Amino acid sequence: MEAALDRNGLGPVAGVDEAGRGACAGPLTVAACVLGPKPYASLADLDDSKKLTEKRREELFPKIQRLALAWSVVFIDAEEIDRIGLHVANIEGMRRAVAGLGMTPGYVLTDGFRVPGLPAPSLPVIGGDATAACIAAASVLAKVSRDRVMVEMDAAIPGYGFAVHKGYSTKAHSSAMIRLGPCEQHRMSYANVSAAAAGRAASVAPASGRMDHGNSSAR
Repeated sequence: MEAALDRNGLGPVAGVDEAGRGACAGPLTVAACVLGPKPYASLADLDDSKKLTEKRREELFPKIQRLALAWSVVFIDAEEIDRIGLHVANIEGMRRAVAGLGMTPGYVLTDGFRVPGLPAPSLPVIGGDATAACIAAASVLAKVSRDRVMVEMDAAIPGYGFAVHKGYSTKAHSSAMIRLGPCEQHRMSYANVSAAAAGRAASVAPASGRMDHGNSSAR
């Protein structure tokens, strides 16, 4: 796909993808990547990051950084996601990632949906991270970058298991949220997070309320 666009004078072609859209904690991470028009042998098994093992993603990450004509990774934190909404945050992240490339692409391929406001013509590609090399490369850059942030977050905010589930809504993560209450890295606009916060508050408030009522009766 990139080669065809390049042959028609529409290169260089940038691919854009995100990681963390379905998580309820941690940042939304968006990457843009421009690869050369010819395939690289060392990236022959490049694919959608979700289809690759963690080990293979980590191996591909520095190769992509070295071989790419340009690449960019941006992070949108939980507070901004809550403030502007996930879809708007995703669109804004893609714009920022393309703007951060340091070069103006001739064409942009995005994974799944249209992104208005880009500095070049663009095309949404359904399943793009499995069909366009530049999108697959962006997918790996976004996933590895976000996973590393979540491991660091786990060390800074222990107890939630961020290094294991990476902020996604696993059973262990849900149990930790109920036990500890959500932290500043949780997306409070998400139903499961707000429910955990409400459940945590409810588990404390009734006991406090009964104590106040008992003291009042005694007086």
